Formats: sequence, structure tokens, C-alpha cells
Amino acid sequence: MGPVGSRYPTDLTDAQWARVEPLLLRPDPKKGGRPRRYSRREVLNALFYLEKTGCQWRMLPREYPPWNLVWQHFRRWRDDGTLERIRLTLNREARQKAGKEALPSVALADSQSVKTALKGGSAASTGARRSRGASATC
Repeated sequence: MGPVGSRYPTDLTDAQWARVEPLLLRPDPKKGGRPRRYSRREVLNALFYLEKTGCQWRMLPREYPPWNLVWQHFRRWRDDGTLERIRLTLNREARQKAGKEALPSVALADSQSVKTALKGGSAASTGARRSRGASATC
């Protein structure tokens, strides 16, 4: 297993890890398989680093597990709902700690980004227009 400790501000504290660890699904270990080289905590630390810094997968610092292993875990946890489960659980806890209802009762939508009506026809059926400057015989 890789070293565990706080190297970056995005790394999980022991208390945070204790809260998140039970939310991770544990697949049955394969018989005869080799032991894990990196902990799931290290993988999560790498994901939080990527999220906060916006760095490219391949630019992940060497202190973290290899980028392709982090990508595999991200893809698996995204697809099986683990990341969404973690987000919902931590969001509910934060809301309750702040004295609010566990689930919000109101949602707001920005009118600039919400489409209110469908456009007639598809973009593929509309012919391209040529500008007057494109033609020598205006």
C-alpha cells in the first residue's frame, strides 16, 4: 500500500476517511489475486486532487497511485453509483449539521441555461447559408 498522510490540502483527514470508507463498495476479493498496492484512500485523495486542481489525468503527482489506476476506480465508482452515494450522504449530513432539512425542498434553475421550448426542425435539415462575400456574383 502507498503511504497515507496529508500531503496536499485536498487529502482526506483521518476523520473524513472514517466517514467516507463505509460508503465505498467492496468487491469480493479474487482468489489467488495479488494484494492491493494502493489503498482506496489514496485513490480518493487522487480524485479529490484532480477535482480541485483541474489537472490532467496523466499529470497526477507521483505521490498518488498511477493515473490509469485512479481512472479505473473513478470509472467503476461513477458507474456503480458509489460517487453519487458519497455525495448525497455527505450533502445530507452537512445540511443537517447546518440545521436544515436533509433534502432541499426547493430547486432553482437559471433561465439563461434552461431551454423552454423545442425548436422546429433539426439543424441537419437546415441548409447552410453562404455569405454574400463568398460569391463573386453578388
